[in-house]
Amino acid sequence: MENLNIEATKYTPKIFFDAQNHVLDIRGMSYPENTSVFYDPVFSWLEEYLRQVERHQEIIVNIELSYFNSSSSKVVMDFLDLFEEVSSEGKNITVNWIYDEDIEEALEFGEEFGEELESVTFNLVRKIDI
Repeated sequence: MENLNIEATKYTPKIFFDAQNHVLDIRGMSYPENTSVFYDPVFSWLEEYLRQVERHQEIIVNIELSYFNSSSSKVVMDFLDLFEEVSSEGKNITVNWIYDEDIEEALEFGEEFGEELESVTFNLVRKIDI
């Protein structure tokens, strides 16, 4: 399966899903004018990928959003719900919520998202500036 690579814009995050190494990255800001137009192709790719990936395959998901609006928050929850569903079917999914400690809301949102998950391993990871 081909990788999915969407470059960041002023309003949308960089999305890179590496199908061969089973690493999914979402990084940047997310406040597109129309979340459906931006995220629907991402969900389509992700659903196809998750259908093809073998049972018990380890999948790493890194989410680092420095800012997102309420409609993007719903999209993040939809991603996590999808990961929760396939994790309960035997796929090993780890979500790393990467937050900047200078952005208090980022940690709070991560904590709230993590509380909703049971089958997915959810890690709060403080961003380290290099």
